[in-house]
Amino acid sequence: MRKITLSNGETVEVECLSCALTSGMIEPDGGVVIETEHFHAHQDVAYPIRGLIILASKRHIKCLDELTEPERLDYINILSKIRKAQREALGIEYVYYFYNEDTTHHFHIWMVPRYDWMYEFGRSVESVRPVLLHARDELNDKRNVKEVMEAINILTEELNK
Repeated sequence: MRKITLSNGETVEVECLSCALTSGMIEPDGGVVIETEHFHAHQDVAYPIRGLIILASKRHIKCLDELTEPERLDYINILSKIRKAQREALGIEYVYYFYNEDTTHHFHIWMVPRYDWMYEFGRSVESVRPVLLHARDELNDKRNVKEVMEAINILTEELNK
């Protein structure tokens, strides 16, 4: 079992956070943004950044090459649909995609929006971790959390049109 601190400060103990999220055992803040047969998309539960989406496989796998053909098609289609909604509904100009295979979770990709305030941490993949920690530690106030929740609602509505 692993202890994971969520963005709201709550600590949960689970074997696999992805299994807990995709099965509905843990409800992500704001709920599911969109779900397909093979994937589950939600606001990241650990970092309160407006529009930061995690797209996770429902199947407990770790690597891109483990996806079946139907999963690969579903993956690229839902990934591009989410990205289009981020741009059109939330005005997010740029996103960093982050995927790692040595994760303790299922196969997933982080869609990390890039906002002006983030550039003080750099413009490369090396800036992602400091940005996430800053968000968790410094942006967990009511105003920012409200903006994150509003963005979840906007994305959910856009994606379910």
